[in-house]
Amino acid sequence: MIKRKTTISLLYLTSVLLLQSCAIAQPVQSVPNKIIVAADGSGDYKTIQAAINSLPDSSATPRTIFIKKGTYSEKLFIEKHNIIFEGEDKAKTTITQDIARDEWRCDHPDDWGVATMNVNGNDITLKNLTIANDYGFNVKESKVIDCKADTVTGKKTITNGGHQMALRTMMATRLKAVNCHFRAYAGDTVSPWNTTDGMFYFKDCSMEGGVDFYCPRGWAWAENCTFYANTGPASIWHDGSNNKDFKTVLVNCKFKGYDGFLLGRYHREAQFYLLNCEFAKNMKDTPIYQVPTNNTIKWGERIYYYNCHRVGGKDFSWHSNNLPEGVNAKEITVNWVFGDRWNPTIN
Repeated sequence: MIKRKTTISLLYLTSVLLLQSCAIAQPVQSVPNKIIVAADGSGDYKTIQAAINSLPDSSATPRTIFIKKGTYSEKLFIEKHNIIFEGEDKAKTTITQDIARDEWRCDHPDDWGVATMNVNGNDITLKNLTIANDYGFNVKESKVIDCKADTVTGKKTITNGGHQMALRTMMATRLKAVNCHFRAYAGDTVSPWNTTDGMFYFKDCSMEGGVDFYCPRGWAWAENCTFYANTGPASIWHDGSNNKDFKTVLVNCKFKGYDGFLLGRYHREAQFYLLNCEFAKNMKDTPIYQVPTNNTIKWGERIYYYNCHRVGGKDFSWHSNNLPEGVNAKEITVNWVFGDRWNPTIN
């Protein structure tokens, strides 16, 4: 009799513990791997930002936000990680804002919010999208505004030729863009900035803008991309400060623009590699040049070309083959740039 009571008591105690355990355990929230955004309401969300906000901060596997065709007048803030933004059609899926950086900085201490797409998350992929800052196209006249940042006059003149960023990253790394169009009228259209460990990959993209409209900081790779200069004294720029190995590599890229457009410049530590690139006939006979600066350029001029040609005209002497000793053109690959830190071709 005593043995039976003991057995019943143990069974009762076990049942109580199991019930308590179930009560304490919280159900795992199911997060879809693919969220659909459609402006007409046919998807999960009408806005891209709402889709971003619905996600946990990070994930072990990529989450996809699929964006249906349409024009999305949004300024995006991306602080979450491991997200794929995929458009239905590059030419017909457009994210756009009109933002003058000079105006934004009058009331804000930094660049967070200065672009159409503002990124501070890692492992971000962009596919089949047009990302535009159309301020310079839509606003032709200059204007004078009140400006707290100007401690002398309290005023600022805003023109359509100032910086207009379509993409601006802060401390983001491992950002990839495939088959995207980045559009602005003036400077710094594509600004992937991170001088600590920035890694940026662009393939089959087109970019247009003004001065320094492609201006990565850190390690950058651009392949099969087209660059079009609307205005300005340089198309490409690089900041390789903090790490002698930082470099920007452009392979099989085409450069076009207004009559007399210039290829590139730098005023910080920089390292350029251009391989198998095509320059339009109307490009100015001016190599990538150093802007007069107080910055110390301790690693010297590092601008390298291989098999680059001017289409429809005689090649300029300054872009003749000059790879550094010990570097073979065939060895210049994605892995050569990023090493074992990242392979954007598979992840």
